[in-house]
Amino acid sequence: MIYYKIVNTDNHGSDYPDEFFLPLNFTSKESAQRVADAINNELCNDVYALRYWKVVDSNYKLVPGFEP
Repeated sequence: MIYYKIVNTDNHGSDYPDEFFLPLNFTSKESAQRVADAINNELCNDVYALRYWKVVDSNYKLVPGFEP
């Protein structure tokens, strides 16, 4: 079965977005997208927001933040 996750990521396309998952799994991409959209509308509704939430497959590998 395919699961979908919601990831918090950088809104400006940096190389080191320091991503993290919302700790929920979804069996429907549509359900996950509705939740991501609701969070984005409430918390990240500015086009210049630093972060946003997106839907990914459960095998998605998080991109870490910059570590010197």
